[in-house]
Formats: sequence, structure tokens, C-alpha cells
Amino acid sequence: GNAVTGRSGNIVLSSGQGTIDTGGDIIASSGDTTAQTGGSLSLSTGTGTSKSSGSVIVRTSNSGTTGTSGFLKFSSGTTSVGSSGTIIVASGAATGGKGGDILMSVGAGTASIGGHVRVSAGNIDGDTGGSISLSTGHGTTKSSGSAVVKTYDAGDLGVSGALVFST
Repeated sequence: GNAVTGRSGNIVLSSGQGTIDTGGDIIASSGDTTAQTGGSLSLSTGTGTSKSSGSVIVRTSNSGTTGTSGFLKFSSGTTSVGSSGTIIVASGAATGGKGGDILMSVGAGTASIGGHVRVSAGNIDGDTGGSISLSTGHGTTKSSGSAVVKTYDAGDLGVSGALVFST
């Protein structure tokens, strides 16, 4: 509910715990239709009129001693006619400050090799494959941003990673 001088109430949605089998699922889905566009699912945070808006945190919990942490999957659906949906990851514009950063990183490990970051464009039968475009921001009164591609220094028993550019 609403609050005049304090914090408004929370909504907690949780499933039960299990001791032998897997924990319970939480499934949220919007409505199907045969004639028009299916229902949407919207998740948004509250506005802070004098301070920050709320955060959205999507994460999996830590694993137990013999498992892996759960994976996160963001994907658009398939289509039989036309294009499939677009996935947009963007930070908002800023007035009087800098736009928000977008960070992608792989967690550190202690055994084997490090995790990979892979970006690939789409394949297509009979036409031109998808492109990958990386560009820096421009500064209208000063410099444009830098583009840095590097491998880190090697440890005592290895060589630094290779940079390979090919067509």
C-alpha cells in the first residue's frame, strides 16, 4: 500500500524449499491469442522523484559444493514468417552527467581455463549473413571514445593470448 511518511509495503514472491528434490519454480507468463499480439510482461522499478530510481536485479543463486550456479537466458522467440524479435540492452540518456555504462564480464575461476565471451551474428540460407558493428561514441565538442582490443600479459609458464583478425 501507499505510505505518507514512511516506506510503502513490499511484495514477496517465493516458492517453497525442498530437502530431497529441486526447489519449487516461479513461472510468470502473459496471455496467448489467436487473432492479435500476445500479452506483454513488464517489470519496472519505482521512480525516485528527488533521488535514484529502483534497481532490477536478475541473478541466480550460488551453487552447492558439487554443482554449477544456474544460467540466465534472454532470448526472443522464433517466427515462421517475418523477423524474430529484437533484444535491446541499453542504458538511459543523461542530462548533466554521463550515460550509464554497460559491462559484460566473465567471473574469475581457479581451475582449467577462463570463461569465454562470444559474440556472433546470425547465419542465413541464401543471402548475406548478419554483421557485427562496434563503434565508439562521438564527442560534439571534444574527442570521440577509444576502442581498445588487448590480451593480458601471460603468467610465468605461458604466452599472452593471440589477436586474430581474418576474413
